[in-house]
Amino acid sequence: MQNEVLVAGVGMTPFKKPGDNLPYPDMASLAVRQALQDAGCTYADVQEVYAGYVYGDSTCGQRAVYDVGMTGVPIVNVNNNCASGSTALYLARKAIASGSADCVLAVGFEQMGRGALRSTWNDRPNPLERFDAVIDDLFTYPELSSAVRYFAAAGQEYMQRYGTSLETFAKVRAKASRHAARNPLAVFRDEVTPEQVLASSAIVPGVLTRLMACPPTCGAAAALLVSRDFARRHGLDPRVRILAQALATDKPDVFESRSAISVVGYDMSRDAARQVYEAAGVDPTDVDVCELHDCFAQNEVLSYETLGLCGEGEAEKFVRAGDNTYGGAVVVNPSGGLLSKGHPLGATGLAQCHELTHQLRGTAQDRQVKGARLGLQHNGGLGGATVVTLYGQTHG
Repeated sequence: MQNEVLVAGVGMTPFKKPGDNLPYPDMASLAVRQALQDAGCTYADVQEVYAGYVYGDSTCGQRAVYDVGMTGVPIVNVNNNCASGSTALYLARKAIASGSADCVLAVGFEQMGRGALRSTWNDRPNPLERFDAVIDDLFTYPELSSAVRYFAAAGQEYMQRYGTSLETFAKVRAKASRHAARNPLAVFRDEVTPEQVLASSAIVPGVLTRLMACPPTCGAAAALLVSRDFARRHGLDPRVRILAQALATDKPDVFESRSAISVVGYDMSRDAARQVYEAAGVDPTDVDVCELHDCFAQNEVLSYETLGLCGEGEAEKFVRAGDNTYGGAVVVNPSGGLLSKGHPLGATGLAQCHELTHQLRGTAQDRQVKGARLGLQHNGGLGGATVVTLYGQTHG
């Protein structure tokens, strides 16, 4: 029997382009202070801290959190590629659920540089080398960065398998911009049309344009999780709880299937989502709002299927029907997602938590999804790790 896990407070900085940002300790401490204030707690209440980031030296978590307080509590630094923030959240939730702690802070941050992602350590084995070998057999364009090659290859495979048009990906990107226009924390708030997306410079002709890829971004987000007993003792009234959560990693099929779709995490996402739905006793059709990992428009389309929001091969129909936005079956990425809100790697999972918490509280302002009761979060990292989390409202 696990303890109920409540989201007591959330905080998030505005996401910024590299060079227009505060240093990572300033961003992270700002997000932490917001989460504590939102919860009505102080740092002295926090019993454990999990800090997610990718591009930083060891103990960046301590450097960031020490600006808020130094109470001697455990601080654990978490690096799980683009799923680092949600992995920090996963560990925080497990601490509450197991009863080992009553009040746990998860914070994610990233101070990114300009341009494509690149490896920092070039004198040792690359953790993606086996994934690279699969993509090398399937796809050309060796001059492109690994992330671009992976998702372009997956998009091309999906188009060939189901006859999906490039316009479908363009519509996904245009939808992200419309949603981000309502989000004051998003890095890109200008709306773009599908035609503008298609007309942007081609990264891979016929497969991927520049506007279909998320931008490097800097920012931070945080969440304070508490037990029901802690909330009662401290007179708190959190309105959101974590119903179920799963973290999945790759299985041998990722290398054996020779599929770019598998390489980018399709199977991990499907497995994690199934675990979450089974644990919570809900169906994908019950989800009202979803924040998913749209690092590329192609991955949003794949994620509709892995999360069970539509059937296999039905994503184009799903998009054309408007079932991924307001008035449709499920509002996907009301924040603007990674494509428009931005993708500071370690902060992304907790920024998704921030958005869904406000959606379920009914405090998302111009982005509010009417009647939102169940929120689904999907955050993936190549190499690989995927975290899926289901949020619901509390019952007093």
